[in-house]
Amino acid sequence: MKITRAGSTASAGGPENYFTGAVRLDRLFAADAPGRVQGAAVTFEPGARTAWHTHPLGQTIIVTSGLGRAQREGGPVEEIRPGDVVWFAAGEKHWHGAAPDVAMTHIAIQEALDGVAVEWLEKVEDADYLG
Repeated sequence: MKITRAGSTASAGGPENYFTGAVRLDRLFAADAPGRVQGAAVTFEPGARTAWHTHPLGQTIIVTSGLGRAQREGGPVEEIRPGDVVWFAAGEKHWHGAAPDVAMTHIAIQEALDGVAVEWLEKVEDADYLG
């Protein structure tokens, strides 16, 4: 058994290369080998969002507060709310973030393949974000 105490890891800002707007990352866990799952709580201020990205083994996000948006390539912008669970398939190009006027927090869970959990792509343009 391993207990990671709340507050034992410092919060970090979302890197500007991978996010638009103010984003806070709170790493929750990362499995020891041979495990490969990791998780973080991610808080997006209104209008903030990820860049387009993929995950080699997929990603699950669980919305815990606020109001958000998510989109997979070729699909519509979807509204996401607390309690919603969103699965992005392995290799599926997508983004997620807060609504324009409301912050959003979600827990993101993904696995690393050969040490890589995410491939970052181009930023989401305002026109795409607004739908």
